[in-house]
Amino acid sequence: MKQRERTRTWPSKSNGSRFKSLPLESLASRPSTKSKPKPLPLQSPVLVSPTTSSDFSTLPHDVVIKIAATFTVPNLQSASLVCRSWRDALKPLREAMLFLRWGKQFKHGKAGVKPNLEKALNSFLKGAARGSTLAMVDAGLVYWEMGKKEEGIKLYKKAADLGDAAGQCNLGISYLQAEPPDLKEAVKWLHRASLAGHVRAQYQLALCMHQGRGVDHNIQEAARWYLKAAEGGYVRAMYNTALCYTSGEGLVHSHQQAKKWMKRAADHGHAKAQLDYGLCLFSEGEMIKAVVYLELALRAGEAAAAHVKDVIIQQLSAASRDRAMFLVDHWRALPSSR
Repeated sequence: MKQRERTRTWPSKSNGSRFKSLPLESLASRPSTKSKPKPLPLQSPVLVSPTTSSDFSTLPHDVVIKIAATFTVPNLQSASLVCRSWRDALKPLREAMLFLRWGKQFKHGKAGVKPNLEKALNSFLKGAARGSTLAMVDAGLVYWEMGKKEEGIKLYKKAADLGDAAGQCNLGISYLQAEPPDLKEAVKWLHRASLAGHVRAQYQLALCMHQGRGVDHNIQEAARWYLKAAEGGYVRAMYNTALCYTSGEGLVHSHQQAKKWMKRAADHGHAKAQLDYGLCLFSEGEMIKAVVYLELALRAGEAAAAHVKDVIIQQLSAASRDRAMFLVDHWRALPSSR
């Protein structure tokens, strides 16, 4: 689930460019094989009483939440198998996962359930009350969609403080979109999420560095984060990475790398990348492939693809044109994270 972004792919304002472990006993302390071993005590000193702090179910709830608030269902299932006390301590978070699942069903109308945003929010809030940052983020998204942005930001902040990367990312974007925006706070939270590997945050942080929003303009750092996000599967970052390689801004100019990332973005459904990659193929004489990508771009709303596509079509045989249109009609974008 993702909060909508209003930021363009490539910055519109730039510098003019387009683009216990137990201790081992010492050998000396061991009895000699000739000596009579001493009897063991009735109670070993390493045994732990169930009333001690190893009984995780006695931990304060806020301590458990700090440890496991960001756990997913597989994490909770695995941790709950460690011991009975840990299983008992994690019970509220396992319940939260049920509310999270029900909330998603109500929001998206899954499993035969009719979409109901109010019921979705209610389920997410129950999950959030039990400490799940995943439910906090989803509840925040629903609040945001309802126009209750302050309530959404509060939940993002709570999740972010508990170390949830998605909460940190959404909080950062919320600060970017606030009126007036809080750019320094935005960059702070986007940077934390980026270090945790959140690709959308990495892309947004790169945009901030590229545009000089909340941080000094730094195209080299921006390109580095574009590339990280692209390698993580973020499509918009793939396109910007291609532009950096094309222009030599932030990355060493490389036609090969530019073409590689442009194709990846195009194959994931990025319309501008489809246009640019189609033009690249046209310049290299790959006419049928060029028509395919230009037609895909045109269908996605890139009107600039029409003229070049028509010019190429006139040069192709009827069989080649039919082949190109067949490929377009049966084309499917690769799965993407936007």
